[in-house]
Amino acid sequence: MLLGQLPARLTAEQAAWVLNCQPHDLPALIAARLIKPLGNPPANGIKYFATVDLLEQIKDRQWLVKMSATIYQHWHQKNTRGKAPGGAATIPPLTFPTDGKVRVSDPASASA
Repeated sequence: MLLGQLPARLTAEQAAWVLNCQPHDLPALIAARLIKPLGNPPANGIKYFATVDLLEQIKDRQWLVKMSATIYQHWHQKNTRGKAPGGAATIPPLTFPTDGKVRVSDPASASA
């Protein structure tokens, strides 16, 4: 790597660092089509990402809001699976208003 210059393609770990997220968040971003690996790698293969694409995307505030919301939603859904009998979620759903702030609806306050 040249001094002060990122490589042309990034591994998943490097891409996660650029996006300020964890490597285990990348599959959710790929599934949501917010990022795309280079080429057509196999499901269990090493994925590389174009540095220029990621650097362009992180300049867009709306894209960052979508990225954050996708990660929040992914982990919210993953954490609610199997928590209650019959597969019903016990954690209230997340809402994503247009101002980009994430709020959790409180069912207790709605019924009071």
